[in-house]
Amino acid sequence: MSQPLADAVRSLMDRARTDLAELVAFPSVADPRQFPVEECEKAARWVADAFAAEGLTNVQLLDTPDGTQSVYAELPGPQGAPTVLLYSHYDVQPPLDESAWLSPAFELTERDGRWYGRGAADCKGNILMHLTALRALRQVYGDGYPVGLKIIVEGSEEQGTGGLERYAEAHPELLAADAIIIGDTGNFAPGLPTVTASLRGMTVVEVAVTTLAGNLHSGAFGGAAPDALQSLVRMLASLHDEHGDVAVAGLTGGQTWSGVQYPEEQFRSDAKVLDGVALTGTGTIADRLWARPAITVLGIDAPPVIGATSSVQAAAKALVSLRVPPGSDPTAAQDALVAHLEAQVPLGARLTVERQGTGAPFNADTTGPAYEAMGEAMAEAFGTEMVASGEGGSIPLCNTLRSLYPKAEIVLIGVEEPTTQIHAVNESVDPQELERMALSEALFLRRYAELRSV
Repeated sequence: MSQPLADAVRSLMDRARTDLAELVAFPSVADPRQFPVEECEKAARWVADAFAAEGLTNVQLLDTPDGTQSVYAELPGPQGAPTVLLYSHYDVQPPLDESAWLSPAFELTERDGRWYGRGAADCKGNILMHLTALRALRQVYGDGYPVGLKIIVEGSEEQGTGGLERYAEAHPELLAADAIIIGDTGNFAPGLPTVTASLRGMTVVEVAVTTLAGNLHSGAFGGAAPDALQSLVRMLASLHDEHGDVAVAGLTGGQTWSGVQYPEEQFRSDAKVLDGVALTGTGTIADRLWARPAITVLGIDAPPVIGATSSVQAAAKALVSLRVPPGSDPTAAQDALVAHLEAQVPLGARLTVERQGTGAPFNADTTGPAYEAMGEAMAEAFGTEMVASGEGGSIPLCNTLRSLYPKAEIVLIGVEEPTTQIHAVNESVDPQELERMALSEALFLRRYAELRSV
């Protein structure tokens, strides 16, 4: 163990908590319909100032094509040293039902040994992972770093609007690096050091069904008048078979995952599945999460129960997400989903499908020196060997970076282990995971420089 680095990281954890509290306090949801854009701007400025304070130069706020800002910084390394790009994002998911939070969503609160707040893990906790690693290196070794550094912190990852992807494509030299560390995933289980080797791609469609010129009294017209909400529910139910597997023609569902497995009891615990409720789909849990497509109804526009009237609904909408595994074309998958919905419209109802963005799946090559260095660093920091897992979520930027820099190694790590509840209420981060991941990254930067100089 590199004890000086471990001691340095540990000594910096109080500062990490203070900084994370400041960053979490910005409700940086990149949707002006929900929160003022100024909150994102303040978060971006905080991130820019924080990296500048750690010796990074050429610090910029980049105006990306989707109207948001990304933070960029850099610092050349020693002669002949490789360049490492560190990525994260400062925008967060909306808090959802704020009354369901046990403490205020945008006020970092310690409870039962964890730090709670929106973005505490996804992804402001990963920004602090990067910062703490760099601070520890400076504390132990002085102002220089063993590698050349580039920092990019995105402002609209959660919205999926592609601002940074488009900016990088227009400025291909900006993010060029030998290794790219994507700080936006996490360990397979707390205390088990993990790199994410694959990501599912994603596409979203908005489905609108109309059957009547306007709502009708359910007593006077119900039983004969075509109900748009009922029609929509029938269409959505057709997306899965009786086992819960995807039932859309053209979306294959027999793929298997050959890497680390996800025990069912562990999954049930991580997902907080209620006792007696069966899981959906067939195959192993890892197959279902990382190797096969998944369809989720994200939302439905329909009258709420409280305040509902006795009416046959004239119109209804749903937002449907489709995740696709590596090896699938997300555009072709979207076509298959739309064709299925069009074929399932009951009663001749009028259907409108609005196609939203797509993101391609990603498979990492884990055989290069960056993965070797990360494996050694994580084994030292955690005291156990690194494993590789899949991830059901999507990070479209990974494929943009791969197309722009085909020789760069892309390594996905982070503090977002299963109990963090990212995207849900009561999101939190385990400070021990943050400490060990920051140490892993600090050790990695030194080990990678050594391997590349051999």
